[in-house]
Amino acid sequence: MVTEPAPDNAPDETPAARHPRTPDSSRRSERSRRAIYDAALALVAEIGYARTTIEGIAARAGVGKQTIYRWWPSKADVLLEAFLDLGEQAARSAGQEGTAVPDTGDLAADLKAVLRATVDELCDPAFEAPSRALAAEGVVDEQLGREFVTKLLEPSLRLYADRLRAAQAAGQVRPDVDPRIALELFVSPLAQRWLQRTAPISYEYTDTLVDYALHGLAPRA
Repeated sequence: MVTEPAPDNAPDETPAARHPRTPDSSRRSERSRRAIYDAALALVAEIGYARTTIEGIAARAGVGKQTIYRWWPSKADVLLEAFLDLGEQAARSAGQEGTAVPDTGDLAADLKAVLRATVDELCDPAFEAPSRALAAEGVVDEQLGREFVTKLLEPSLRLYADRLRAAQAAGQVRPDVDPRIALELFVSPLAQRWLQRTAPISYEYTDTLVDYALHGLAPRA
């Protein structure tokens, strides 16, 4: 096939057009993104965070490592984003709409519902293995630990605190209670039992945590 030469007045392709300086994350291939997420989560579960590499993730996902570097600056960013996505998928599967803790007016029921969904996540093998690997690595890797808290843990804690503040406004929790401390009464015991495997976690366990916590938080006569 013969192609005709471009006309003399055809615009030249600029260097910036050939080599854009800032990658457009909105143009990520959804298939590649999913493959990278799956590969990152699988590898960190199989061989641990320390041995997981960008090269390994790329090979597992069937993409070039430069593709990953265009979208994420480090393996920590890949893994944390993949983990966030995993949590969002779990929330959708559990029928949780939006990001706020439900507010039906019944604080105990709302907290129990969210913690039961958390139990489901923690007992799901797809979630448990990478979650344990990242949590363990975050203890020894300060930078990863800070990112884990900032990107994953802190947003969830803010939602609990917001729900407790709403309960304070409704007169269901004492006004002098610090929501950030109060939420630890049911969140921290669950996390510790799961991480250290000191005992099984269940709906009955988290329901009891809520009952114990709220009994201590009830308004004083």
